[in-house]
Amino acid sequence: MSRADQLFIENCKEILAHGVWDTDQPVRPRWADGSPAHTIKRFGIVNRYDLREEFPIQTIRRMYLKSAVDEILWIWQKKSNNIHDLNSKIWDAWADENGSIGKAYGHQLGVKHRYPEGEMDQVDRVLFDLKHNPASRRILTNLYNHHDLSEMALYPCAWSVTFNVSGKTLNALLNQRSQDMLTANGWNVMQYAVLLYMLAQVSGLEAGELIHVIADAHIYDRHVPIVEEIIARTPYPAPELWLDPAVTDFYAFTTDSLRLEGYQCHPLDQEIPVAI
Repeated sequence: MSRADQLFIENCKEILAHGVWDTDQPVRPRWADGSPAHTIKRFGIVNRYDLREEFPIQTIRRMYLKSAVDEILWIWQKKSNNIHDLNSKIWDAWADENGSIGKAYGHQLGVKHRYPEGEMDQVDRVLFDLKHNPASRRILTNLYNHHDLSEMALYPCAWSVTFNVSGKTLNALLNQRSQDMLTANGWNVMQYAVLLYMLAQVSGLEAGELIHVIADAHIYDRHVPIVEEIIARTPYPAPELWLDPAVTDFYAFTTDSLRLEGYQCHPLDQEIPVAI
């Protein structure tokens, strides 16, 4: 059984058995028909994935790794806030007529500041410190800038990553304020795992643990039967991730720099309704 499957199943069972419904409260998200999209949630879930043991991708449903990596590179490498720089349609509902999602995600990572070592944005600072200051306890990124929230189409969900080097091992802690378990959990875990592999490789380090802290872990009301069907499936073993060892510059990675070997998975037969 994949570790990603195991934790997803455990999380969802915990939410469904012991979670709290928000049906007695007004909620912002809506279904396509205008109905309120209510959730059942658990507050404060922490999952650990050891990337030295296996790549954390779900097998109880098909996961589209390259689309997930395309999004993480859109944010972390291109530092873009425009959907025209993205190859999927996942952000279309949040974009304005020009394709912008405002001062969110990639925009925050791309803002440059002057340091004693030179002008850098948040990603450049992480890359610099991993190579030159690996003992630092200040290697992190933060997308939740209160000065810019009013100009963001959506407040950042995955909003902070803290990196820590232990010996020659790079670990990361991902903070997420909100997680739609069905549509986003597997997606976020595999894309930030790939990001950790990439940053470790270009820094001469080994990828270690990805720790995922989820504040509000929830399942939408119309997702419950789909989740129940998925977590009843028998998982397959985790596949192997191949990352092109020739890439030594983070900005040179593309979605063609990686592939899955031996990925077996169950199909997702139902169309998943999306709450906006």
